[in-house]
Amino acid sequence: MTGDRLDVRRTAKLFIGGEFPRSESGRSYEVHSHEGALLAWAARASRKDLRDAVKAARSAFPGWSGKTAYNRGQVLYRVAELMQGRRAQFEQELADAGASDPARGVAAAIDRWVWYAGWADKIGQVMGGTNPVAGPYFNFTIPEPTGVVGIVAPRDRSLLGLVSRLAPAIVSGNTAVVVASERSPLPAVSLGEVLATSDVPGGVVNILTGHTAELVPWLAAHMDVNAIDATGVPDELFADVERAAGDNVKRVVRARDVDPFAAEAQSPYDVTALMEFKTVWHPIGA
Repeated sequence: MTGDRLDVRRTAKLFIGGEFPRSESGRSYEVHSHEGALLAWAARASRKDLRDAVKAARSAFPGWSGKTAYNRGQVLYRVAELMQGRRAQFEQELADAGASDPARGVAAAIDRWVWYAGWADKIGQVMGGTNPVAGPYFNFTIPEPTGVVGIVAPRDRSLLGLVSRLAPAIVSGNTAVVVASERSPLPAVSLGEVLATSDVPGGVVNILTGHTAELVPWLAAHMDVNAIDATGVPDELFADVERAAGDNVKRVVRARDVDPFAAEAQSPYDVTALMEFKTVWHPIGA
């Protein structure tokens, strides 16, 4: 071993169905630090990779949504535990991306997993309920997951911004296809490694790296995606996303523009934004 050895460059792969495939296209792109230094090569996902991710998410949906809410909360808490053990790596990746306070950003991302884990078995009681009606009936409102959700991660908050959109999406039983920050994908790739070693079933979260402008239109137009969180969609693409989503009446949501560290940056309404509310009538005495 000499002092002249070169570091092993990271080759970041996709995260689809609980596995780490390379892009079927064979393409990759360079990832640089905010100072311009080469950090890694990341896989450049194709339309075929996106279709594979949606298929994996759809296959995982029945099992994930069928788990008890309490169990999903336990799984999200386990993600926070594993991120806690890899804090140094996440902090370095945020520092490379130019974050002003990497330690604060990682701590907030871990805490956000814990916060949403606590809502897992409470959202049904808080947002659902028994409705008063004038007639011999019981009337119940029951919140249910929407299905497969596409999430476009914020460009400049590659970890906290992503967790703030992903955790409320999956805590209710949805599965997700994530398009990571194009400029700073490494925190999302590392999060995929955490998810793979946690209790999150394969396919519940799928993470694609690549060019946002290439992937987002196909994600918005995919007929088996039920909703899209367009928080990270550039303004110049947003109108196109809304038009494409209209083909299957896909719900489009966007996070409020608030301080990501503020208390209002986490809300149970971010959970219900990606849920359906089913009303059930039942005759009294039947």
